[in-house]
Amino acid sequence: MKVIRDPVHGYIELDQLVLSLIDTPQMQRLRRIQQLGLSNLVYPGANHTRFEHSLGVMHLATTLTSQLNSIEKDEKDEIRAAALLHDVGHGPLSHVTESIIKQYTRQRHEDVKPILKKGEIAEILDEHGLDPVTIADHIKGETSLGKIVNSEIDVDRMDYLVRDAHYTGVAFGLVDHARLIHEMQFYEDNLVVGLGGLKAAESLLVSRFLMHPSVYYHHVSRIAETMFTRAVQDLINKKTLDPFKLRQMEDARLFEMIRADEGYAGELGKRLDERRLYKRALHVGIDVVGENVLRYRGKVDRVENEIAEMVGIDSSEILIDIPKRPEIAEMKALIKVDGKMLRLDEASNIVATIENAHQDNWRMGVYTIKEHRESVRKAAQEFFDTKKGTKQFRLTDL
Repeated sequence: MKVIRDPVHGYIELDQLVLSLIDTPQMQRLRRIQQLGLSNLVYPGANHTRFEHSLGVMHLATTLTSQLNSIEKDEKDEIRAAALLHDVGHGPLSHVTESIIKQYTRQRHEDVKPILKKGEIAEILDEHGLDPVTIADHIKGETSLGKIVNSEIDVDRMDYLVRDAHYTGVAFGLVDHARLIHEMQFYEDNLVVGLGGLKAAESLLVSRFLMHPSVYYHHVSRIAETMFTRAVQDLINKKTLDPFKLRQMEDARLFEMIRADEGYAGELGKRLDERRLYKRALHVGIDVVGENVLRYRGKVDRVENEIAEMVGIDSSEILIDIPKRPEIAEMKALIKVDGKMLRLDEASNIVATIENAHQDNWRMGVYTIKEHRESVRKAAQEFFDTKKGTKQFRLTDL
C-alpha cells in the first residue's frame, strides 16, 4: 500500500491493483489531458489534468464502498477500477474534442470497452480476476453498482466540482462530499441519499449551477474552444489528421499539428497561442433567439456562410456557437424520506427553483475578429431576428 498527497482530498491510498493500473500508458496519458480544456485562458490556475481527477474519483468511490456492507470485496475492486479508469476514453482537451470524436467514431468518452479489453489494462484486470466488460458497464452507469461512478449524483461529479473550484479559485465549488457520501446507500437497487444528506445534495446542485456560467460555459472559454475545434476540423478536412486516431492523442501533440499547419488551422492556433481570440458579436439567451435555434446546432457552417455573405467577409472570420439546452441530471437523484423515494426536485424547493433558473445560463454566441464585430453583430441580429418575439430564420432549407 502506498500513499500520495492530493491537494483536494489529502492522503489517498493506492493498493497494488490501483498502482498497476496507474502505470499503464492509457492512464499515464491522462497526465497530459487538461481537465478543463482551455479554461486556463480565463483562470490561469486551471491546469489540472484528468489524471489527478481520476485518482480523486477512485478515492471517493473507495470511501463510499467501504461503508456499504452489502457489496462484496470483488465488487468493491470492480468499482475502484471503474472509478480510476472512467476517463481513459477522453480525447485531447477532454470535452473540447468530444463532439468531433463522436461525429466520426460514434463513441463518447464513456465508451471504453475497446480500451479495457486489450493491452496492459486487460492483463492487469485479468490478473486480479476482474472482467473488463463488467467494468466498462460500471463506467457507463449501466449497472446498479455503476451508479456510484455514473449517475445523477455520483463520485465523479463530487470530485470535479470541488477540484475545478480549487484550481480555478472560484469559490462556488463548496460541496460537503464527505456528508453526502456518508448518507448514500442502496435501496431497492437504487443509489439513494438519506434525508440527512439533503442539504449536501442541495449544495452540489447550487455549486454546479454557479460553476456553469462562471467556469464551464464562460464566454472566453467557449470562444477559445470553438476556435480550437474549428482548427481540428480543418486538419481533418485536409486529411492532415486522422479523426480515428484523435481519441488516443495528447493535448501537446494536437497543438503541435495545429501550429504546423500553414492554413486556417495554423492561423487559429497562432491566435490561441497569443490569446488574440475572436470577440463576441452576439451573445444572447434562448429567450432572445427562440427554441428553434437549437435545430441548427449541427449545421452552423451554413449559417456562418449566410451571415458572412450579408457582411461581405470570408466565412472563416465568423464562428457560431450554439450549445445544447442545459440539463441538470442531478434533479432526478433519489432522496429517501420516511421509507419513500422522492426525486431531489420534489424533496427540495431550492432545487426546483434552480431547475428553472438554470435555463438562464444558456447563451448562443456569434464570434468574429475585432475589425468586423459591429457589422457581424448587426447581420446576426437581422438573421436571427432578435427584435421580435417569434423568431423567423432566413435559412429555411436547413
